[in-house]
Amino acid sequence: MTELYKKTTLDNGLRIIAHEMSGKKSLGLGIWINIGGRYESSKNKGISHFLEHLLFKGTKKYSCRKIKESIEGRGGVLNGFTSEELTCYLVKVPQQYLEEALDVLSDMVINPALLENEIEKEKTVILEEIKMYKDLPQSYVHELLDELLWPNQALGSPIIGTVESVSKTSKNDLDLFKRKYYTPSNIVISAAGNLDYERLKKAATRLFSSLKKINTNTFSLVQEKQHTAQFKALHKDTEQTHLALGFHSIKREHPLKHALGILHIILGANMSSRLFNEIREKRGLAYEIGTAVKRFQDTGSFIVHAGIDNCKVIETIKLISQELEKAKDALVTKDEFLRAKEFYIGQLMLSLEDTLDHMLWIGETTAILNKTYSFENIIDEVNSVKREDVRCVAQGVFKKEKLNLSLIGPIKPIEEKIRKEIGACL
Repeated sequence: MTELYKKTTLDNGLRIIAHEMSGKKSLGLGIWINIGGRYESSKNKGISHFLEHLLFKGTKKYSCRKIKESIEGRGGVLNGFTSEELTCYLVKVPQQYLEEALDVLSDMVINPALLENEIEKEKTVILEEIKMYKDLPQSYVHELLDELLWPNQALGSPIIGTVESVSKTSKNDLDLFKRKYYTPSNIVISAAGNLDYERLKKAATRLFSSLKKINTNTFSLVQEKQHTAQFKALHKDTEQTHLALGFHSIKREHPLKHALGILHIILGANMSSRLFNEIREKRGLAYEIGTAVKRFQDTGSFIVHAGIDNCKVIETIKLISQELEKAKDALVTKDEFLRAKEFYIGQLMLSLEDTLDHMLWIGETTAILNKTYSFENIIDEVNSVKREDVRCVAQGVFKKEKLNLSLIGPIKPIEEKIRKEIGACL
């Protein structure tokens, strides 16, 4: 642990991590819980996300309106999110409101009201949210891809849950889930900005130290047994075809993690990338084209996503495959390699200047890995990456038998041609 960050673990296992940023006028504050979509079963799928919504609906101390006014009335912002491995409740406020912000967030986490009428109202809201995502092909195509990557597993099903699982969730289910998983050893408080760490630690200790220590949360490791390319299509009369092409990739703390990040930048992270240049700039086949990387504790995925001209689907798939093949066959050029490293480091540097983004960075790594990297650590690690490492990770990830393709669009007339094409890819 670098001295840049101050960390304390309470007797009950709750962790506190902070970065004092003098000269800032704000602070970012978050409470993280090691719980998310992949901790759930098919029966209670979506319950982490459901509970996250409900914590904003009131506590024993604060009404729903008072929660919002207590933060927004002081010039702050309040939010939360649920991912596969974490749930987070966060604020960004003027620096003098540290205790007030922590009091609101802590009461949400410790003492949610979970009123029956609010549960039923929010259930309706979430069911509408599920419908909304299915009406957005650029989002829903990724859900189809996850089903191919991790079939019949928690990672392969949507964080928001299904109509059936959400509809059956009861107050008792939410109460039991909260008591089981929202425990001190599964909680991290992270903060960054103009703050006094001793004040933060004192306030957090006062609010959380009475909670009893319980075992940490666990999830089932993924099973990846894919032996042949896979394809899933949803036929829909859309103006363009939405594509998500994905491969199983390396876990969060793999030795080649930064090489994968550089590969992502070179292939599709910005307007200088190979795919953007080849697919959009040179040929005009897509408005939106790029890549994404998902990182989990035991696995990951590398994704190419695009919105394609309905008449150019097969041509675009061929071109994407060719670019992936190039990354396997030859070293990236020295020029694009150096530019990718500069982009990698520069984007991180810019984000860490913001108090909220810095809080999110140290909170996530502490919650998942129980470690925190300094910016200097990352620079050293990125600078040690070689072009050979980038090709190595491309060769390990872009394997023909591991290819997964999901499409949404009016593609029924060419579906068999697409199946043949992905069989020939890479």
